[in-house]
Amino acid sequence: MMNYSTESNLLSTFYDDYPDLGSVCSTQNIKTFGSVFFPILYCVVFVFGLVGNSLVICVLMVCKKLTSMTDVYLLNLAISDLLFVFSLPFLAHYASGQWTFGNVMCKTVCGVYYIGFYSSIFFITLMSIDRYLAIVHAVHAQKVRTTMLSIVISLAVWSVAIFASIPSIFFIQELNENDIVKCAPYYQDNRTAWKLLTNSKVNVLGLLIPLGILIFCYSHILKNLQRCMNRNKYKAMKLVFVVVVVFFLFWVPFNIALFLDSLRSLHIIDDCETSKSLDLALQVTETISFIHCCLNPVIYAFVGEKFKKYLHEMFRKHARFLLICKDHNVFQSHYSTSFMRTQSSHSSVIDPVM
Repeated sequence: MMNYSTESNLLSTFYDDYPDLGSVCSTQNIKTFGSVFFPILYCVVFVFGLVGNSLVICVLMVCKKLTSMTDVYLLNLAISDLLFVFSLPFLAHYASGQWTFGNVMCKTVCGVYYIGFYSSIFFITLMSIDRYLAIVHAVHAQKVRTTMLSIVISLAVWSVAIFASIPSIFFIQELNENDIVKCAPYYQDNRTAWKLLTNSKVNVLGLLIPLGILIFCYSHILKNLQRCMNRNKYKAMKLVFVVVVVFFLFWVPFNIALFLDSLRSLHIIDDCETSKSLDLALQVTETISFIHCCLNPVIYAFVGEKFKKYLHEMFRKHARFLLICKDHNVFQSHYSTSFMRTQSSHSSVIDPVM
């Protein structure tokens, strides 16, 4: 998160917690590595995340028209990922040097980052519950799974995501340390307590609760699919497996590193080499978790046959429009050329008379 691994790019080094060891336990090698590697990776994630989630939003708004609860959740998930993605160019610039955008942008980028993070996790969880209701309780769920209810629930989720992000937005600010400008959390009092609270909040809201719900929902979905004699059963089971495994692989390593960071704040981990390894692990695992926003469109949208059909239709219409415009330009060009030739011939006849 922006006040963890970015705090290793941006933020805290080992000697922030242990000032007496500042000259001994230097993390300069980690910073040098991060300033080269992370900006490139952030930019790659930005491009793929922007294109993939923008396509999802276009298809849902233009073709599908948000006709179901799943469509509404999928739209909100894409918006969440886009919010998250929009913070990456700033983080890429920051990782390559220091913060240059001012205190207001520091808080704004942090807010966008955190709201996108929490809302994305929450909507993935909601989509799992929606699939659970649609498959396991198909008959009763028809009355519940309405578009209007999904809009109300989505607004509630956005409210919770904003509320969960407020402490991070409040504490983070532009700082000047040793002539280096940072965008980092600043706790005047009880630094350790606030850091532990923030880390715990991310662990609980970002992993433990969502993962528990995912496991519950998809385990019941798998049991239901095993009783169903359908030719698409194995394809659906494979998708269920991919959703859980991908979520686990991309978010668990970062949350483990975050938990170890909490142990470091309590001085349970207090040796230099382990702490430097932990700083690197926070950066790498968080950056890996960023990739999840690029995979969401693939997992939840592009895999579906109907969605691919809508996407194909949208591209076909767009290509047809471009061809019409191209033909129109050719016609205009031909007309302009003919008109100029006519004008030229008239001029050649009239000039001698004049």
